[in-house]
Amino acid sequence: MINKKVSSAQEALQGIEDSMTLLLGGFGLCGIPENAIAELVQKQTQNLTCISNNAGVDDFGLGLLLQHKQIKKMISSYVGENAEFERQMLSGELEVELIPQGTLAERCRAAQNGIPAFFTPAGYGTEVANGKESREFNGKMHVLEHAFQADFAIVKAWKGDTAGNLIFKGTARNFNPCMAGAAKITIAEVEELVEAGNLDPNQIHIPGIFVQRIFQGEKFEKRIEQRTTRKK
Repeated sequence: MINKKVSSAQEALQGIEDSMTLLLGGFGLCGIPENAIAELVQKQTQNLTCISNNAGVDDFGLGLLLQHKQIKKMISSYVGENAEFERQMLSGELEVELIPQGTLAERCRAAQNGIPAFFTPAGYGTEVANGKESREFNGKMHVLEHAFQADFAIVKAWKGDTAGNLIFKGTARNFNPCMAGAAKITIAEVEELVEAGNLDPNQIHIPGIFVQRIFQGEKFEKRIEQRTTRKK
């Protein structure tokens, strides 16, 4: 059996170079590949195009790459928690493409399934549709959207095996599954890594065929983006 395990985030990220396009899983700060992002900061990779639902917060997640001016363009759905993102966008330092959340997910899924493009009603009649082909289906207008073309996808799972099979936990099963296999190379960061055959096949969310490299993260902060508590 093919063993896709690598020893560290540093080894997993080999081949990521300046000006590449990366898919990064997670929703807010939930289910983000923390160790891989930290390694990208250490690598000082520049001029990246990052595709992710969110842009992290000022001092965590993708916010760290923004802080070090390593991102040239962000393709996202929601970015409202990051003041540095706002500053760079308004000053013209950062290129930004905002797209509907469902369209973001579907552009990942299309890439994962080898579908080059699709029509969606989301965004028709707005700035999202500017410059794009539109067509009517069943009396409703749709916009043509293209699948992402990324060099690497970096996802985070709860548990994985050396063959690359992945299990996600709770709400961390968000953009990670549709990004796995949606790039030329997929890197999986996991909390627990076991030998092939130790996972229940009925519980596997993403089969190893979609993953090229897998490693066990050293530590996970799992920060809460907006902590809300009930008064006593």
